[in-house]
Amino acid sequence: MTTPTGPGPRVVIADDQELVRTGFRLILTARGINVVGEAADGAEAVRTVSRLRPDVVLMDIRMPHMDGLEAARRVLAQTPECRVIMLTTFDLDSYVYAALAAGASGFLLKDVTPAHLAAAVRLVDTGDALLAPSITRRLVERWASGAGRTAPGPAHPAVHRDLTLLTPREREVLTLMGRGLSNAELARHLTLSEATVKTHVARIFAKLTLRDRAQAVVLAYETGLVAPGESTDPADPDH
Repeated sequence: MTTPTGPGPRVVIADDQELVRTGFRLILTARGINVVGEAADGAEAVRTVSRLRPDVVLMDIRMPHMDGLEAARRVLAQTPECRVIMLTTFDLDSYVYAALAAGASGFLLKDVTPAHLAAAVRLVDTGDALLAPSITRRLVERWASGAGRTAPGPAHPAVHRDLTLLTPREREVLTLMGRGLSNAELARHLTLSEATVKTHVARIFAKLTLRDRAQAVVLAYETGLVAPGESTDPADPDH
């Protein structure tokens, strides 16, 4: 693995389990990422982020006093440039959909490998997608369908829902992103270069004021561009 160059992002870890915080701090510090603070509950996380202004927050979903979902909403409201990664024990936690809709950049399982943890923090810090698109799609599909969706929430209030802002090609790209296609898969499907696809994606983000790919997937479902249960393979809709 190539060692990243330049300073790592500044991170706050919010989890009510001290062993988790300690383990993540050791993993990240060993890989050149600066853990600037820790918090044992959601309320403390909000205060810590307000004081330290980190680049990325690793936020446990289930914490005392204030859960991670409410803490993420408050963090993103007061520090919109911050990136929030939700931590969960289960890969389909009922709160994750609402966290993504509120502006979180994705989620990680707590049993994530050290290499994946560090890579995810660095990736989110650049504004890129945290999750493999297919994982994001599967998760959003689960909760957009209403199954087990116990903590619904609207899309981030800054997001524009007016899809008429998009060109026909950009609308097509957003639809395919919602179905879980990566940039490389989009390029193959649309017979475009990856550079051209990245340009389309950047313009979609700018026009709809989207933070990242996870929010784009949420918007694709919530505006009806993609329906729960649709195939991830656009060439095989009956798959």
